[in-house]
Amino acid sequence: MASCSKDEEAVVEEANYTVDLSLANETDWTVANEILLLVNKHRTAIGLAEVAMDRTMASALAVDHTFYMIDQDRISHDHFQDRRAALKNNGAKIVAENVAAGYQTAEGVVNAWLNSPAHRSIIEGPYSHAGFGVLQDQRGRYYFTQLFYQK
Repeated sequence: MASCSKDEEAVVEEANYTVDLSLANETDWTVANEILLLVNKHRTAIGLAEVAMDRTMASALAVDHTFYMIDQDRISHDHFQDRRAALKNNGAKIVAENVAAGYQTAEGVVNAWLNSPAHRSIIEGPYSHAGFGVLQDQRGRYYFTQLFYQK
């Protein structure tokens, strides 16, 4: 399963969303780094600049949302407006996210996103940075949140 959300959606922003930045340490950085390598390989193959890893705010927000999806036992973009507002309050101009669950490898999730026009448009979007929430639930099933933004 995979889903995406981006800035063009009409939502009401809340200005006071905060997140514990230490949550970024919870992500599976091995898998996150593999995802970033695959995303950047695709981007450079089509003439786009690579996106840089954000291991602080964007990843903390992504981990927080991934924990939420695990608790809900489903993928979602619930509260995307809060993540977007938090990143915009820290200098982001535009924000988007891809989420997924059930893929066991970085290659599997990136291939799923690239095979979906909506997800691919985010991967190929005008973004400069990405944060990651890559976690396994109690059954060992991976959940993914990738937040893209442009500074």
